[in-house]
Amino acid sequence: MAIPVETFFLTPDAQGTLQAQIQQMVAEGILSGRFQRGERLPSTRALARHLGVSRITVTLSYTELQANDYLTSRGRSGYYVSDSAPEPPAFSTPQKRHETVDWSRAIGQRFSGGVTPRRPSDWARYRYPFIYGQTDPTLFDHANWRLCAIQALGVPNFRALTTDYYDQDDPELIEFIARHTLPRRGIIANPDEILVTMGAQNALWLTTQVLLNPRRTAVIETPCYPALRDILTLSRCRLAPVPVDGQGLPPDAIPQGADVIFTTPSHHCPTSVTMPLDRRRALLARARDLDALIVEDDYEFETAYLAPASPALKSLDTDGRVIYAGSFSKSLFPGLRLGYLVGSAEFIQEARALRASVLRHPPGHMQRTAAYFLRLGHYDALIKRTAKALHTRRLVIEAELAHHGLTVAGQSTHGGSSVWVKLAAGLDTAQLAETLRLRDVLIEPGQPFFVGADAPTNFCRLGYSSIQADLIPEGISRLAAALT
Repeated sequence: MAIPVETFFLTPDAQGTLQAQIQQMVAEGILSGRFQRGERLPSTRALARHLGVSRITVTLSYTELQANDYLTSRGRSGYYVSDSAPEPPAFSTPQKRHETVDWSRAIGQRFSGGVTPRRPSDWARYRYPFIYGQTDPTLFDHANWRLCAIQALGVPNFRALTTDYYDQDDPELIEFIARHTLPRRGIIANPDEILVTMGAQNALWLTTQVLLNPRRTAVIETPCYPALRDILTLSRCRLAPVPVDGQGLPPDAIPQGADVIFTTPSHHCPTSVTMPLDRRRALLARARDLDALIVEDDYEFETAYLAPASPALKSLDTDGRVIYAGSFSKSLFPGLRLGYLVGSAEFIQEARALRASVLRHPPGHMQRTAAYFLRLGHYDALIKRTAKALHTRRLVIEAELAHHGLTVAGQSTHGGSSVWVKLAAGLDTAQLAETLRLRDVLIEPGQPFFVGADAPTNFCRLGYSSIQADLIPEGISRLAAALT
């Protein structure tokens, strides 16, 4: 690999001759680890022209560095970092200038500090990862996704790959969502009522920015999706947490003055309980009485392997007050970051304009690849294969939890990919998670899912999308052993 000539520059206040300065630049690059052994330096002619010095000055510098074994010359090929050049110290770090900016004053608005749970980046190396929302490589259709990606790179799709859509989306993906995905949920929408997003979280952020301000009140479930809580907190709107029960969000508990109601009726996050049809109708009636909007996060509706999925709230809405958020990231793979919003054209117009000002549109190649994968039937085949595996794993995890006397506090009546477990009162599942991590088991502590300072500490979520069925018994056994 060649070291770019732009890496080198002379500073006006540098001490010593030009030859000494060039030697120092190269030596410091090697000692700091920026220049690796075997990398080729710029030619003497190129570096001299770049620095505005004579070629002989550079040649003498390189010759001296070669004599000190920093560099080696390879015939007519040029100068390279020597294989026996001094090793950079293990603790060596690039020297930074002393900063004088007071960032506590300079930062006008803070976005860090949320308590969204974070899983280890190396979660896949653990033998018993009860981690929610990750892709099982044994189930994913690698071959057909690769073929669809190659097809999307072809000449016929050149415009889809390279076009700046500005505020628009891939028409083929929009058509599939409108004609195939949404009708399965009982939703009919025109193209101007659909917006592709960078996953469901981006959809929720766009919705929050368009609908809420510090004078408006948002109703949020507790426990809830932690990222949504953080998004709402940053919007500075008034927050009204409403505890869920065994059927999800109770409409009667929604307070007066609510402007926007956020809910996850198909699979409540994190308990996975499913809101029954009569409560869905009651929720719509309550929103109508309050003249409030509803944001329906319909994640994981595809994992209804025990019974057909309940109709989406959006499909029951006759007033246009429900905004629907869906995602392909959960059902395909989380790194895809592809979701969509469905709502009245007036709302989508504003969300589209906001998205354009931030990121314009999700990458065209990813949209077209997903459109091919969906249209060619690979997506449906993947959903069926995944549902079958999740059903088997659910039966195993239910049996093992019951065998060890552990309480399942919530799970979907239609399917899902996780269970919500309640442990003994006073137990801190954050400490338990650390203990289990040392025993090759990963769980998700429940406290970050609650709103408020008095959140209970004795809940945890156990996902089973990323763990094989035959490993579940030993994983649950180790969890139970850690409780004794």
